[in-house]
Amino acid sequence: MGGLTVFSDGVQNLIEKGYKKISPFFIPYAITNMGSALLAMDAGFMGPNYSISTACATSNYCFYAAANHISRGEADVIVAGGTEAAIIPIGLGGFVACRALSQRNDDPETASRPWDKERDGFVMGEGAGVLVMESLEHAMKRDAPIIAEYLGGAVNCDAYHMTDPRSDGLGVSSCITQSLEDAGVAPEEVNYINAHATSTLAGDLAEVRAIKQVFKNPSDIKINSTKSMIGHCLGAAGGLEAIATVKAITTGWVHPTINQFNPEPEVDFDTVANEKQQHEVNVAISNSFGFGGHNSVVVFAPFKP
Repeated sequence: MGGLTVFSDGVQNLIEKGYKKISPFFIPYAITNMGSALLAMDAGFMGPNYSISTACATSNYCFYAAANHISRGEADVIVAGGTEAAIIPIGLGGFVACRALSQRNDDPETASRPWDKERDGFVMGEGAGVLVMESLEHAMKRDAPIIAEYLGGAVNCDAYHMTDPRSDGLGVSSCITQSLEDAGVAPEEVNYINAHATSTLAGDLAEVRAIKQVFKNPSDIKINSTKSMIGHCLGAAGGLEAIATVKAITTGWVHPTINQFNPEPEVDFDTVANEKQQHEVNVAISNSFGFGGHNSVVVFAPFKP
């Protein structure tokens, strides 16, 4: 949502002190593109530079766009990802008004519990997750340490509801299928999924149903939720989860989905419940979906020279 704190402060100054007390940085820091613009100024990157705003799907949209720019020869290297800092009264209050947040205020440590029967909404987080995406030729030419390979991705839209996902998971399942086609891999090759899994009543099960439509035997796949531990970081979520996915590839460990007490019966796959597990990743996908019905999936694998 751009610089939400700057926007909130500007509105407050306008109401309490008048327009002359609005900061000259109000507009530049409120617009969503200024983060990438400032980074370009610092690093001297003169290639494609813009912001994408597709709610919680934003980071994966950015990875997908960056990879396409590189594959078309429009850039050799692109810094891509997402960032969000919305934990201020108006940001938190807005999500409370949407009835999207957990109300487990008496036990906040266990409030984020994806796939658990007692889940009651997500926990807000904030942060940033960024990848340096680069063509193989350029990375090898500068002797860069290559930590994983981006195989492909896809984006689409539910065209259904402002905040709720399709209950049948059709938009998500088709996005997963398209991402695998773009990556040139079969569903049987995937053995790790970093799920969107926000701890909401409708969203968690819609994603599960979508996964089952694509992967006929999900029992062979490790599926976890980064949000169970760090909350839902909104536009930054996909960036942070892409990093978690890459770390699973490089370390051979998948992090746990914590707060798994009473799982939904539909969730009959390995959610890496409460304890990390050792797992050699063959092909991984990372899912991100956002308000407005925006779906995005990216596919990663170990780099094999």
